[in-house]
Amino acid sequence: MAEHARGDASVLHVGGAAPYDVVVGHGVLDRLGDALPSGATRVALCHAPGIEDLVAGVRDALVGRGLEVLELPLPEGEHAKTAAVAVEAWERLGEAGFTRSDAVVTVGGGATTDMGGFVAATWLRGVAVVHVPTTLLAMVDAAVGGKTGMNTGAGKNLVGSFHEPAGVLCDLDALATLPAAELVAGLGEVLKCGFIADPEILAVVERAPGAVLDPASPELREVVERAIAVKVGVVVDDLRETGGADGHPGREALNYGHTLAHAVERGTGYRVRHGEAVALGMVFVAELARLAGRLDDATAARHAEALAAVGLPVRLADVDADQLAFDDLLATMRVDKKSRGAQLRFVVLDDLARPAVLAGPDETLLRAAYDHVREGR
Repeated sequence: MAEHARGDASVLHVGGAAPYDVVVGHGVLDRLGDALPSGATRVALCHAPGIEDLVAGVRDALVGRGLEVLELPLPEGEHAKTAAVAVEAWERLGEAGFTRSDAVVTVGGGATTDMGGFVAATWLRGVAVVHVPTTLLAMVDAAVGGKTGMNTGAGKNLVGSFHEPAGVLCDLDALATLPAAELVAGLGEVLKCGFIADPEILAVVERAPGAVLDPASPELREVVERAIAVKVGVVVDDLRETGGADGHPGREALNYGHTLAHAVERGTGYRVRHGEAVALGMVFVAELARLAGRLDDATAARHAEALAAVGLPVRLADVDADQLAFDDLLATMRVDKKSRGAQLRFVVLDDLARPAVLAGPDETLLRAAYDHVREGR
């Protein structure tokens, strides 16, 4: 990746039936108006709590372009992703007379992006949405690719739709106010992209683990851009997760580590951050692939080494989740979106940057992989 002056922005183009740009850089909010539909007169501003200064900057940019702003504040984190929140948003849009030429702008983390995108996807069967992700996790994962969703009692993201944004603005200045634990958690999704597609991400992290924890560093910007590029490449080829060519799992590859991760999140009442859960899920599935004879010992071990280098959990005890029983986690994993009937399916690696699917693994292997992530053996 090229070096950038502070004022420079990188533009990653997402092709396909509904093309859009992902803009990455410092101070890029002045490009917000360019991403909105030309005929829009109203914007519903869906935002997370606790980021008032960031939201004010977006609001001022919208008002400055003569747009009427409808505030749609959302609850914090996964609490935003419920049917009740969606219904309240729809009622507010209806009362405001929101039309198909208007737009939604989301400002916040992954949960805000998921829910704001879902509201945009379902109102009048789809209105434009522009995402302004404010967390590392949202920048490299939730804001790009058009997946929207909410949770149910049975699990995470089981209700949703595909609705690509009209644009995404990743202003790296937002990361300066992000709590350190949230920045670390976001690196779980970044490192995932390294394992499934771009090993240079791993190399950057392994060379300078401290630097990627600095929001202003060129190293963090590089891995952010690389991770977004990975997701863009996968999404363009397989928007609706129907599968890739030549045995590649397509968009499903982006779910590497997520089967266990979602079970851990649900089992802890979403106390464990998504990126932390993904880190645990990757350690689990790397061990599963090793036990199944699919992955070599060194690459399996590299997972825990790279993740631990930036402070991500590699054992359930690291996040006080070692009380989660195997049988409970297994029951949740059985309703994972990748499952087919009664058969569990896991994205695994056959080698670095060679994702594949392991279908119907023997329960003894699953238990052994669970023991590994629980007890380190």
